[in-house]
Amino acid sequence: MERNGTAVLVRDSGSFSHTLKKLWRRNRVAYLFLLPWFAGLLVFTIGPMMTSFYYSLTRFDLMTPPRYIGLQNYLTMFTADPRYIASLKVTITYVLVSVPLKLTIALLIAALMNRGLRGLAFYRTLYYLPTLLGGSVAIAVMWRKIFGNSGVLNQFLADAFGIQAPNWVADPSYALYSIVALSVWQFGSSMIIFLAGLKQIPQDYYEASQVDGARKLRQFFSITLPLLSPVIFFNLVIQLIGSFQSFTQAFIISGGQGGPMDSTLFYTLYLYMKGFGFYEMGYASAMAWVLLVIIGVFTAIIFGTSKYWVHYGDGGK
Repeated sequence: MERNGTAVLVRDSGSFSHTLKKLWRRNRVAYLFLLPWFAGLLVFTIGPMMTSFYYSLTRFDLMTPPRYIGLQNYLTMFTADPRYIASLKVTITYVLVSVPLKLTIALLIAALMNRGLRGLAFYRTLYYLPTLLGGSVAIAVMWRKIFGNSGVLNQFLADAFGIQAPNWVADPSYALYSIVALSVWQFGSSMIIFLAGLKQIPQDYYEASQVDGARKLRQFFSITLPLLSPVIFFNLVIQLIGSFQSFTQAFIISGGQGGPMDSTLFYTLYLYMKGFGFYEMGYASAMAWVLLVIIGVFTAIIFGTSKYWVHYGDGGK
């Protein structure tokens, strides 16, 4: 019996080897073209990720060799680091406020532009411009000047209405929302995608609904939103992931410290401080892996609920 089993195993192994050789002969040109991409994936993505995971299980200060400590970094994060919990709360608040606001404004502007507006190309470029510039250091510095104590916004409020407004970026109650405003201002990329989706909706549906007496608001909720739901789904996932990774704006506006009183201590900013400010690279690596899990959980929730609200043209969900 054992001899028969060995014979079958050898025969299967030979068959598998023959299949691999056959596949190689048939697709070797494609494999050669894909080789640089696979090499890049291995060297620049998978390799650093595995290294980062190893560091997350160590105490590593960049000066001395890493020392294995198991899950201690992960335990410290959730049990003995109040600043980590604060950064988590700030980031989740930022994501839950900024993403819906940005998508809502992007959709409304796209809907307005889809109504046969003259000079559409000019307005499309105008609204997209902040997206190109929004992630830059210069725009973050400008935003700090606009919302500062003697900035343009406070000058306008004082001159027009006599209101003595607070220093928006230095007040813990408003600092985070000034960064949310900066994020919402960069709605251009989402708007362009929404506009492309709106152009694909057949006008026949609107004409048929008009015959039945449907008003614009009813058309928007009964025709536009359902048919646009795949585009909303795409924009939601992209913006969610991008918002969790926001860094530059918080770094510049808060002076790299997440202040005032940790009100703008974004997750990525605290990760940067731990890794490159306090040289706790093992702890920073653990934070990066937890962030990956958090983004994965939020994305999985969106994918899991999509069958209830995303409608595809072929009837599938």
